[in-house]
This record gives sequence, structure tokens and C-alpha cells, in this order.
Amino acid sequence: MQQWVKETGHRVVVICEGRDAAGKGSAIKRITEYLNPRSVRIAALPAPTERQKTQWYFQRYVEHLPAAGEIVVFDRSWYNRAGVERVMGFCTDEEYSRFLRQVPVFEQMLLDDGILLRKYWFSVSDVEQEKRFRSRLGDPMRRWKLSPMDVESITRWEDYSRAKDAMFAHTDLPSSPWFVVESEDKKRSRLNVIKHLLDSIPYLRLEPPTVEIPDRPKARGYVRPPRDQQRYVPDHAASLVKKGKKK
Repeated sequence: MQQWVKETGHRVVVICEGRDAAGKGSAIKRITEYLNPRSVRIAALPAPTERQKTQWYFQRYVEHLPAAGEIVVFDRSWYNRAGVERVMGFCTDEEYSRFLRQVPVFEQMLLDDGILLRKYWFSVSDVEQEKRFRSRLGDPMRRWKLSPMDVESITRWEDYSRAKDAMFAHTDLPSSPWFVVESEDKKRSRLNVIKHLLDSIPYLRLEPPTVEIPDRPKARGYVRPPRDQQRYVPDHAASLVKKGKKK
């Protein structure tokens, strides 16, 4: 599919939304893992700067949209306004209402310009969400994923549910529908979203050009400089192998 996008000049935008710990990040990682990073980008935007707060709301997202032959996956998107910003009071009622009016128009503009837009909502239960939060708390490799905002989502479960329902009511449209990914089982959800994404894009199977690997030419007298003239990273891996053999 990526080869088809590249050769035909299509542009693909994939939006991944959902509650905290719903499995968006791991799904995005699996979607992009074996793709060419030169033409596939993940857009995971931080909180807006003071300058960005004065811009048109969609402005900072527009600059991350794809050019011809590119795929962009949004790990959260402009729908932040309908979710966390709405629930946590980071936007005014007027800003929220304006967003709900503008987003269908904005997305229709993307579609009219030929962008292929796919919107996925990762759904997880309150029990499973809390379980994943607690597992992160005890795992130093994933503890960075747990923020005070995540914890807040536990106590505001129903508020987020109402916000999601309102968002769907205004933006789940025939031209740009939401697709819900059941995410209680992470492995299944990853496979399901990848299969759906591939099925939803009318690509043709295109093989990349065959690369011919030439025979190595004969040596022409090059002499490598002595190793002691260069700085090498210590072979820490070798010490681990020795320790493993002793055990």
C-alpha cells in the first residue's frame, strides 16, 4: 500500500483517537514499524505554545498534513478539543462549539482536495484502563506513559464518555466516518485496525523496482588506518555474553 501511495502521489491521513491507555500508541507503532520512514510520519503534537494558542485552532495541524506520496498517522489530532480540552476545561464553551461547527467543513476540505482520511476510535473498558495504568506504574520502561492527566481520566470516566458521544454525534459523517476499534485485547485490536486500513484504501499491489547489487571491485591498494588512532565504543555486549555463560 505504501508503494502505491508513493508511486501514485496519493496522500493518506490516519487519525487514532481514544481514551488514555486504549492502545493507540502501540497500534500506531505496529502500523508504521516496517514502513519507509521517509514517506510515513507520526504526528504526536505536544501542548500548544502561547503563540499557537492565538492561531486558528486547526493551523498547527495543517502543517503536518501529507504531501504527495506520504502517509501521516496522527497520535491524537484536532479532536483533542472535543476530548481532553472539553473535559478538563482547557477551552471555552464558545471555542468548543466553534470546533464542532468547523471540523466537518475542515475535513470535507481535506477530502475535496483528494486526501484519504481514516478516523479510528480505540475503545477500552474502565476496568481494563485502570489495569493498564497500574501495570505502567510498576514498569520503569513504560512509566513515562503515565501522567497526572491520565490519572484524572479515571475520575472523569463519565465526562469523557459524554464528550465522546457528543463528538461522534457531530463528526461521525458518511463522508468521514468514525471506525471503532475494540481494544480490550491489544494484539487483536492491532491486527483488526491494520486489516481494516488496508481494506479501506483501494490500492494496487506494486512491487518496488528491483535493485541490482553489483560485484565488489578488486582492491586498489587501500590501507585502513591503525585501530588505535580511532575512538571505539567499549564492547559492553561481550561482557554480558561472558556473564551469561558463567550463569
